[in-house]
Amino acid sequence: MSIIIVILFIKQRRAEKRAQQLAAALRKEIQLMSGSTIGMGKRIVDIESKLNTSLEKQIELEQRDPDDVVYSQAARLVEMGANVDDLVQSCGLGRPEAELMTLMHKELSPRSAIKKH
Repeated sequence: MSIIIVILFIKQRRAEKRAQQLAAALRKEIQLMSGSTIGMGKRIVDIESKLNTSLEKQIELEQRDPDDVVYSQAARLVEMGANVDDLVQSCGLGRPEAELMTLMHKELSPRSAIKKH
């Protein structure tokens, strides 16, 4: 009878040890998942912030006068070296407007100011 009690006691101890190991493993896994969840939450907040900024900029651009956008784009293209034909094709400007834009850029560019002095 005492042997049976000892065997049951040993089995009980082993079962307790396995239960403790399982509980420790589960705790560790929960901690890892919690850390991941917090990290993902921060990333989502960052993405939402960037999205809101993008939406605000998009609304601002949509409310702009379309002609302002065309002329701004044309000015950027001229600064990058576009010629009159490029402006006519890319921006939909008339040829006289495109010629005026390129002429103004040449006159106002820093290089031409240096040449004049």
